[in-house]
Amino acid sequence: MQCPKCRGNMRTYERNGVHIEQCDNCRGIFLDYGELETLTRMESQYHAAPPPPPAPGPAWGAPHGGYHHGHHRQRSWVGMLFST
Repeated sequence: MQCPKCRGNMRTYERNGVHIEQCDNCRGIFLDYGELETLTRMESQYHAAPPPPPAPGPAWGAPHGGYHHGHHRQRSWVGMLFST
């Protein structure tokens, strides 16, 4: 497939069920119909509030005698799609 912008060679990547075409030459990204909506929905879910922490229980086996809290998500959905 050729890039509609520069006529470079296109490669298809599949990330999280979404097919993304990217040009090897200009690095442009092209999506098929409906894939932008899928990415938007995935981004909303990614940035949704995390579930509440579990109820306190025995501290044995927990790091440093306490509970480990989840990490904050700071990467964007684009970073999530193209991570290796």
